[in-house]
Amino acid sequence: MKATRKTILDKTHYGLIIYAFILRKHYPGDTVLSLSGRDCKPTKNPFNHDRETLVVKIVDGCARHTDSENWEFQGDVFDFAELAFNLSGQELLDKINEVMHLRLDEEKNFYKKPLLSENAQKLIERTMDAPMVSYFLNPVRNTVPHKELSLVQVYNKIRSEAFKTQTEKLRSITDGKEARKFKAENFHYATFSGTFHKRSDAELKNHSGLLTIDLDHLEETQALKEKLLKDEYFETEMLFVSPSGEGLKWIIPIDLRQAPHHEYFQAVSNYMKAAYGLTVDQSGKDISRACFLPHDSEVYINPKYL
Repeated sequence: MKATRKTILDKTHYGLIIYAFILRKHYPGDTVLSLSGRDCKPTKNPFNHDRETLVVKIVDGCARHTDSENWEFQGDVFDFAELAFNLSGQELLDKINEVMHLRLDEEKNFYKKPLLSENAQKLIERTMDAPMVSYFLNPVRNTVPHKELSLVQVYNKIRSEAFKTQTEKLRSITDGKEARKFKAENFHYATFSGTFHKRSDAELKNHSGLLTIDLDHLEETQALKEKLLKDEYFETEMLFVSPSGEGLKWIIPIDLRQAPHHEYFQAVSNYMKAAYGLTVDQSGKDISRACFLPHDSEVYINPKYL
């Protein structure tokens, strides 16, 4: 696949990741972009004496920038990249593909990412501040969190081989009752809707702004994954195959300023029935819902976090 403006934008969250990549070169260790809705909060501009005047927004599917002190400094992400790399045209597109390891000439599936070594994972610098969740060790009756993890850390665990043995074992069990017992005893889990003192709605520390939609007994998981990633109403934060291999866990953002958690859940449940003809597992209405973590090498995470 040739590097084009469209293929690059598709791989870099409308170009936000390109801005972050360039800005990290100038400000290593800083959180260079922080989302506020679909826009980013003002950040340092290396082309304006490092003043915190750079404003990045997504406009018509492409990230664009302005400077609050210099009205002439404006353009899209490729204009910004031209300044950084001193290249233009196809040379610029090829350079972005190369230095950011987009692998556009290799990619066969738009959400599949190459597995990283343990050392490489440690070098990942997150573009955005990822939500924090509570992480629990098995068995499920253990309700005291082991620690708090970012969404990126959970993503790395799922796509690594940490949970591969128990996932393969579970999928080999044909008896439903035995499978449920095995899962409850052997799988670590997370509470994607927030961090907790204990796993109970009453023990919530901080809501993450995330909602888990649990879809079971699916016939075409691959086709549904692609549809959900393109859903016009909900942006996907994380998406992975359930431990059984027959369902999906869809993690989406919610705005608690608009409605409480349980009302959002009911609204999304109704939407899934109307738009996809699917019934959502009702356990998602609980803020402290436990979500078992499987092995899924093709787990998706919103690129804004990478």
